[in-house]
Amino acid sequence: MRIFTVSDLHVDFTENELWLKNISEADYQQDALILAGDVSHEFDELKLALNILLEKFGKVFFVPGNHELWLNNSHWQDSLEKLQAILDFCGQSGVLTKTHKLAAGDKNPVWIVPLLSWYTQPAEGPETLYLNKPGEDSSNRMWSDNYYIRWGKDKETFNAARHFALLNKKALQQEYDAPLISFSHFLPRQEVMFRDGIKPDLARVRKHDRNPSFNFSRVAGSTLIEKQLRQLGSRIHVYGHQHINRDLTLNGVRYISNCLGYPVERQRGQIEQAGLKLIWDSNLSAPIPDNRIRE
Repeated sequence: MRIFTVSDLHVDFTENELWLKNISEADYQQDALILAGDVSHEFDELKLALNILLEKFGKVFFVPGNHELWLNNSHWQDSLEKLQAILDFCGQSGVLTKTHKLAAGDKNPVWIVPLLSWYTQPAEGPETLYLNKPGEDSSNRMWSDNYYIRWGKDKETFNAARHFALLNKKALQQEYDAPLISFSHFLPRQEVMFRDGIKPDLARVRKHDRNPSFNFSRVAGSTLIEKQLRQLGSRIHVYGHQHINRDLTLNGVRYISNCLGYPVERQRGQIEQAGLKLIWDSNLSAPIPDNRIRE
């Protein structure tokens, strides 16, 4: 069995919806897809997209991203209620959101472990991936989650990243007898924000920054994800969210981001080699080689 990955489909864009529909209906029937969040903020569009993928792939694994939990024009009281509705739909339709072993009868089986996650903002705890950005808007007013995410009555004390991490408790307690691939929507560590895991010349970055007041690191992810994937013993960790594709190895774990992203991002070259990415083949004696390695 082969395993492919993609994230950030954003099928609300016509071009992305067409890309989804044009995936072969024959080529991947014996394969699995890891879908690392941000398919659509509209529940009906999400369900339609997942059903299409179920017809094209033998197995579909999924974790929601931040867009899935948006509450624009919806009837849910808060984003956690919508999350449960999404997980219920996945359970009923056959989309896998829990730990599952693939190719159990092959020579090279592999476990897939979905990790629910959220980002830790700077004021929320030491698990944040925040890096100072001179000239930033500390309130990140352009960040849509500020307007479309609601956590309920205790929103002033609610820590979403810690709450989501606790939801992975059963997966962390399980025993695994084969290599393990974990995945989340959000980033697990600061280094994966940068090409080859090396922090760039920030002066050069600012010169070409299209949004100088926006600081992505405030909402990038959480080290809680890194802690959990290390506890699991992940060989590969897949993530999305940043809309910049990465493939690098840090301290023995291969980190892969493979986003489709927005059409304009592909047009201007921000997202390279957009599409499905093969990351594992159980018929091979070794995993698909990575593109860039840094220890």
